[in-house]
Amino acid sequence: MNLFSLEGKVAIVTGGNRGLGGAMAYGLAQAGADIAIIQRSSGEPETVSRIRKLGRKCESYSFDLTNTSKIPQLLQEIKKEFGGIDILINNAGVQRRSPSIDFTEEDWDIVMQVNTKSVFFLCQAVGKEMLSNGKGKIINIASLLSFQGGFTVPAYAASKGAVAQFTKSLSNEWASKGVNVNGVAPGYMETEMNTALITDETRNREILKRIPAGRWGQPEDLVGVAVFLSSNASDYINGEIITVDGGWMGR
Repeated sequence: MNLFSLEGKVAIVTGGNRGLGGAMAYGLAQAGADIAIIQRSSGEPETVSRIRKLGRKCESYSFDLTNTSKIPQLLQEIKKEFGGIDILINNAGVQRRSPSIDFTEEDWDIVMQVNTKSVFFLCQAVGKEMLSNGKGKIINIASLLSFQGGFTVPAYAASKGAVAQFTKSLSNEWASKGVNVNGVAPGYMETEMNTALITDETRNREILKRIPAGRWGQPEDLVGVAVFLSSNASDYINGEIITVDGGWMGR
């Protein structure tokens, strides 16, 4: 279906080497996009090889997202290699767990820097390119904690609440100029970030009881919504935060 085709498009996916980002990057490539992966670690991840086997172009860029002043320079490198930027998926994030009474300033700062500040300034830098072209798709990965408070994750909840709100703010400014800005809020996903919850027998049981679908989400569960929000099929969707949570928020 041409409505969902990403042929000829270039997508940036942060944290695209594994987990949720890896699944979305591969899914966009399956739909026809060439992929620029931004990741902290150096080297070429398995995702790059898998995407290239599809016949799509894929490059990996090692970059510290806390260094927001260097974002314009990074984007120039990507544009030089790929020719342009049509899609941005801000997926990279970090988590720190601690009772709020013991939560350190260092942990607070790193979570807010990676999960919120870097996301905004990537949106800003890529948004300038998209606005000049009169089109583009930005997808910010939010969280169920954009709506709920969680336990022992005050910085993460604050960071993801902020992401949801500035996603709407950017959409208000840019929707009339051809740039769609939306968010995706994954539910409880079976990824490395949630290892502590998965291995905690009591918490795991409590979480599963609360999910109507009866299972943890898999990274591949985000592919459909990522392709949809990246494609022409979502041209009249702006400022939405779509939950992919097995029914958690509807219960």
